[in-house]
Amino acid sequence: MKTSDFYYELPQELIAQDPLTDRSASRLMVLNKNNGKVTHRIFKDITEYLKPGDCLVLNNTKVIPARLLGIKEDTGAAVEVFLLKRLDTYTWETLVKPGKKLKKGARVLFGDGSLKAEVSEVCDDGNRIVRFEFDGVFEEIISVLGEMPLPPYITHKLKDKDRYQTVYAKLEGSSAAPTAGLHFTKELLTQIEDMGVSLAYVTLHVGLGTFRPVKVDDVTKHHMHSEFYMIDKEAADKINTAKENGGRIICVGTTSCRTIESAADENGRLKPCSGDTEIFIYPGYKFKILDCLITNFHLPESTLIMLVSALAGKDNVLEAYRQAVEERYRFFSFGDAMFITDDD
Repeated sequence: MKTSDFYYELPQELIAQDPLTDRSASRLMVLNKNNGKVTHRIFKDITEYLKPGDCLVLNNTKVIPARLLGIKEDTGAAVEVFLLKRLDTYTWETLVKPGKKLKKGARVLFGDGSLKAEVSEVCDDGNRIVRFEFDGVFEEIISVLGEMPLPPYITHKLKDKDRYQTVYAKLEGSSAAPTAGLHFTKELLTQIEDMGVSLAYVTLHVGLGTFRPVKVDDVTKHHMHSEFYMIDKEAADKINTAKENGGRIICVGTTSCRTIESAADENGRLKPCSGDTEIFIYPGYKFKILDCLITNFHLPESTLIMLVSALAGKDNVLEAYRQAVEERYRFFSFGDAMFITDDD
């Protein structure tokens, strides 16, 4: 299986640069994973495809303003430190630019100097382990000094930081948003719950690796980045109950999918748990618990389009993407949505 098998032509102008004013007004492509049938709707119509007894699984991670712009203490040269993963109270794994200026021992000042950092280690993959120095609460400091880490394909400046958060974002720790969830409003979620659909909130802190391209020709040789996930008892119980009663498990986004597939046992049951996952889902994978998926349109040759292809079939997905391009759907983080379902 080659990476190039998951390529499709995407005109640059279809990459969404700004979120819609109404989150739920984006377009929705409904794809039947069994026969490849495609239907074109609006996202708020998702209620017509949900059934009492279904369980919607949502990732409640919250994006932190992870992009920090600073200067080298000794030279005043401008540098960027991007927060990837918290290791302890003061220490983070980071991505830095330019790397050649930030070797072990390099010190960086941010803002008025209320935040300082020293590179304590250079990792094999080029990332830096950085130890911060500050007085007070780190989250409060970076909320002032940090910028929201928009994906590299978004060139417009975000006017409202909250538009790169889901309305149910709760637990801080992500370097990127679980973007399938951006389509939901609080009103729509209430409507869905009133229908008899349960809402289960899990957590996976999305790493920057979600944007990293697959650089190997053989898909099976790709190594996934590690991300922290957590499932509490309430979420596990809701998902298990829905499954036992014949309801469908519908994940909102690939991150929710990867979370429950990482945690499920061989019988498709969940227990409260947490840990790091490097699960890589591509065609041939047998899903243990997920039935349907709400997702956005993903980059060509990405691990995300491979995951979607594992669920709906590569040929069905690529044909649906061809139609999405033809119909001028909006792509990627601020773009339109797809619902991969098992019925019409």
